[in-house]
Amino acid sequence: MTSTANPVADSFSALQTNNSFAALGLDFFTRLPTTPLKNPRLVHVNQDVAALLGFSPEAQKTPEFLSVVSGTAPMPGGDTLAAVYSGHQFGVWAGQLGDGRAHLLGEIVGPTGNWELQLKGAGMTPYSRMGDGRAVLRSSVREYLASQAMHGLGVATTRALSLVSADDPVMRETVETAAVVARVAPSFVRFGSFEHWASRNKPDLVRKLSDYVIERFYPECLQTAPGVPATAELRYVKLLEAVVKRTADLMASWQVVGFCHGVMNTDNMSILGLTLDYGPYGFMDGFDARHICNHTDSNGRYAWHAQPAVAHWNLYQLANSLHAIVPDAEALRSALNQFEPTFLQSMQTRMSQKLGLRTWQAGDETLIDDLWSVMQASHADFSMTFRQLAYAPGMTEALAGQVSHDLGGTVGDGSGALQPFVDLFVDREAAGAWLARYRDRVAQEAAPWQQRVSGMLAVNPLYVLRNYLAQQAIESTQRGDFTALDEMMTLLADPFTAQVGMERYASMPPHWASKIEVSCSS
Repeated sequence: MTSTANPVADSFSALQTNNSFAALGLDFFTRLPTTPLKNPRLVHVNQDVAALLGFSPEAQKTPEFLSVVSGTAPMPGGDTLAAVYSGHQFGVWAGQLGDGRAHLLGEIVGPTGNWELQLKGAGMTPYSRMGDGRAVLRSSVREYLASQAMHGLGVATTRALSLVSADDPVMRETVETAAVVARVAPSFVRFGSFEHWASRNKPDLVRKLSDYVIERFYPECLQTAPGVPATAELRYVKLLEAVVKRTADLMASWQVVGFCHGVMNTDNMSILGLTLDYGPYGFMDGFDARHICNHTDSNGRYAWHAQPAVAHWNLYQLANSLHAIVPDAEALRSALNQFEPTFLQSMQTRMSQKLGLRTWQAGDETLIDDLWSVMQASHADFSMTFRQLAYAPGMTEALAGQVSHDLGGTVGDGSGALQPFVDLFVDREAAGAWLARYRDRVAQEAAPWQQRVSGMLAVNPLYVLRNYLAQQAIESTQRGDFTALDEMMTLLADPFTAQVGMERYASMPPHWASKIEVSCSS
């Protein structure tokens, strides 16, 4: 049940709350308070997310705001809890898991919808296992930036409202300082939430959770075609099909921006098709289809090229869980079969946009596959390859100054004499041969070159959250200098438009960047 909230609130107390997940009952969570930090300090607030929740700028400056987003005090009208779930981790059944360092504060009725507010790093829960329930500033900065980057790219994701630092020491590889990220999403229910109750032979609770998710987020599953009985079993099959399609589209959106999640366990897969739980993620620099962003993933289970197949495997585990309330295995299998065509269609649409092709023609798949091969052979920079392809020589009549501006200073000296696309490849001859084929293909399009260029620049980012940029923001934030963090949050909100004076954020990564490693502790 959603009500209309005031568009702007000057305090948490003025917000309306709903707490629908808490209404499911104690089977699904444990109520417990957060554990306050020592001397919490507000590092950053995402103004776009604050607006989603209905917070005025004045509200963000109040002691109450800091108290709530740091975990010092509960959210007025909220219901603080930690959810239980289970899951497969790296393909192995891990049994009971849960919110080991996350507290759901409650559900806010915002101006445009309902949003759950969750704190990551606010203390231990019954599901912390051997953990301390804390997050460190290093990983919190990475998550804060990642949610902004993905949203700016148009990828479905959880959001982050705020970042708080504190004086508490936290032991990881070394002693670091604690931090809390306030995360925002319509729901944090995961595939593992269903696996938990199916594994315990509790079909009534699988059904209860399914009904909740359908009523709140997939009401279309309650509708049937004329003459088709509206059975409960059918709605659960339709739920699986809807999640399959959202997840397939999510995978395509990851692949086309070179994003690697790093820990695609079933407990990290959102039932809403959102990118969830940013740990050892990474955006590729030099293209490698087998790129592994998580140093812990020694077998490459979650490499870039494997992500769609892993997502399908995870969906199979979700289907197994729903089998507890849907005896018709063939109906579930039919829903799972929607993954491949949905993924392929989404990839086709997105890659056509990236290449500036308005129509799909026979041979386009081969053209795209050959581009991946040429990029792989030279480990060409993923983002710059597509960005600079928009102004490949011989394809436009743009002035050098316009090219230099639109590409954010990545062309070179701005004279227009360089061949930026071909220069990204070690094998310039192979790149040039592919470019000639692409030029011929573009010539078959009826649209003027200006339209192709503007379309490509609108989907191929200039500013990418590369690991080295995240590391620089982490180090400056740890020193108390938030300039880089603030600049990156601004650029990542609109990663497609060149900003004067921000060329360093669009340049090729330095050689030392390849030595940065992230793992599950990140």
